[in-house]
Amino acid sequence: MKITSTNFFSISLMFLLFLGISSCKDQKSQKESTATTEASSEVTKEPFFKLSLAQWSLNKPIFAGDLDPMDFAEKANELGFEGIEYVSSFYAQKIKDAENPEEALQQVLDTLKVKSEEFNVENVLIMVDGEGELASPDQNEREKAVENHKKWVDAANYLGAESIRVNLFGTDEPEEWKTAATKGLKALSEYAAEKNVNILVENHGYLSSNAALLVEVIEDVNMENCGTLPDFGNFCLKRKGGERWDASCVEEYPKYQGIEEMMPHALAVSAKSYDFNEQGEETTLDYERILKTVYDAGYTGFIGVEYEGQNLSPEEGIKATKELLIEVGSKLNNQ
Repeated sequence: MKITSTNFFSISLMFLLFLGISSCKDQKSQKESTATTEASSEVTKEPFFKLSLAQWSLNKPIFAGDLDPMDFAEKANELGFEGIEYVSSFYAQKIKDAENPEEALQQVLDTLKVKSEEFNVENVLIMVDGEGELASPDQNEREKAVENHKKWVDAANYLGAESIRVNLFGTDEPEEWKTAATKGLKALSEYAAEKNVNILVENHGYLSSNAALLVEVIEDVNMENCGTLPDFGNFCLKRKGGERWDASCVEEYPKYQGIEEMMPHALAVSAKSYDFNEQGEETTLDYERILKTVYDAGYTGFIGVEYEGQNLSPEEGIKATKELLIEVGSKLNNQ
């Protein structure tokens, strides 16, 4: 084609128009990209942990016969929880009273597993009580306690739960307790390691609530599957009259210090709660301070809701604890 001055002008005009349109598209694309980035930065992050429900929160309706412990998964799902933490004592007596305890235990586990799958909740751990003194200075008593706990290790393995929580009771003499606790805990942890199950110690009263001493035991055991389960409460070292439970506390370990000391070895966390004000704040525990400690430790696993208050119903207390955890946990995760 022969290029005339007229054709040249037309072609030049079309080229300039094309550049203008491309420039507008680029600017629009940049604006859209900037808007998307700004929008994404405004999205509120979820808490830095997952939420599970401790079955003990429902102890009142269970003891009253209003809630079958076999329906725990359904109730947790109804309350919006992702994971569940069983309490062995809600099932143990029925199992012990059966003609064939081993068969009865398996029937219970079969039902719990089916229910957890049906209601889409993860089996997180089993809180084990009443199976003997793992920190007893008496070797026979301690070894019997280890054997008693093994069935719950097997149960956790069958349910797909990561851990069992144990108590470390046995003696009130610190050095004697430390030696016995290390032996009992190590023996059980060695068995549990073969089943891919963690053995966790909660601050649950007496010397187990002496966080510094407990950490020494965990470090002496020195096994990856042996750790702590810091509870926001439960730091009572001594109760009136020397009672283990159901008596006023006369000596307490510094709770915030204790949680901080236990967190480096934490494989689970229990969010104890007792009472709330109108603003939804826990009135006996500084949740912001505690969760900051948990956050700073790099913990991202399950935090179990364990309401033990008197002024709210179990469900109301569970919901209040859950909402507070989400609020404070999200705030920390958005800093």
